Amino acid sequence: MDGQEKHSTAKRFELWVKSLLTKVIDLIYPMFSRFMSRQLFSYGFCGGLNLALEWVLYYVFYHFIIRGRIVDLGFVAISPHIAAFAFKFPITFLTGFWMARHISFSGSELRGRVQIVRYLLVTMVNIVINYAGLKLLVEVCGCWPTISYIIISVVCVTFSYLSNKHFSFKKSKQ
Repeated sequence: MDGQEKHSTAKRFELWVKSLLTKVIDLIYPMFSRFMSRQLFSYGFCGGLNLALEWVLYYVFYHFIIRGRIVDLGFVAISPHIAAFAFKFPITFLTGFWMARHISFSGSELRGRVQIVRYLLVTMVNIVINYAGLKLLVEVCGCWPTISYIIISVVCVTFSYLSNKHFSFKKSKQ
């Protein structure tokens, strides 16, 4: 298989996945249309799908690749739970970006490289919000960790949706 055939096969697969996700969203969305826009539903659906992929990848990396052991890189040792997060992150970052770009916010006229840099910035801010929010709620305010994480998750999802809609995948003004 030459380079052009690989490219066309990858493109066909990409179009098939996009078509499949769009059909599933179109099938399910009518049940939620009274409560939210199609774009918000698509964002939530794709985000949920990406989260499920994160959980599966995290489990596989932690239990089968890292095997629950410290990862020693020679200059730094990484705990297994952080290493599993680090290994799954680039995969789910790219799948999340792809779904946001092609399914949830497909109308943006920004160039792909601009979108991915902005998407990365939003993701990094979310990591900071998670870290700082958990530190504040758990360690300063004395809230339960799980309740704190749920609160921070709502903040992050809201921030992500609005930031991606109005910044990462911004549409030009009509």
